[in-house]
Amino acid sequence: MTAEAAALRHYLDAQRTSAVAILGGLSDEQLRTSALPGWTPIGLIKHLADAERHWFQRVFAGAVADDRWLEDDENPLSADHPTAEILAFYRAQCDHSNAVLATTPLDATPIGQHPGGDPDNEVADLRGIALHMIEETARHLGHLDVARELIDGRTGLGPR
Repeated sequence: MTAEAAALRHYLDAQRTSAVAILGGLSDEQLRTSALPGWTPIGLIKHLADAERHWFQRVFAGAVADDRWLEDDENPLSADHPTAEILAFYRAQCDHSNAVLATTPLDATPIGQHPGGDPDNEVADLRGIALHMIEETARHLGHLDVARELIDGRTGLGPR
């Protein structure tokens, strides 16, 4: 792994760790509470797992190994699956993404593409996908921070 790939993975892993840490100590009921309309904290983790899979597998590699279980929820930002299953799925997707970063040159071109995406805004290489996922995860950390504060008043959670 190059120094640049290691740095990208470091920042992406830091965001991922914070996402899960922000939810630490919430009950299952709280994880499924819609503090802000349209999504739940555990649903947002499911969304982040799907984003990892989408960008590193569907867009970069051109195919997804297994698409079955996420498709059975009506709302992609909430979840009916057991919490442990969602967290395990997120970890598995992050592990898969990390393996791609560890074994693939950052300038490698994606095989697939983002559906409905603007061709001028498509990521040109694996580096762009890693940067996109850092940004995507960090953006949702703010959402999780707000939801956590609305649910139980706690703030400043997760490693910084």
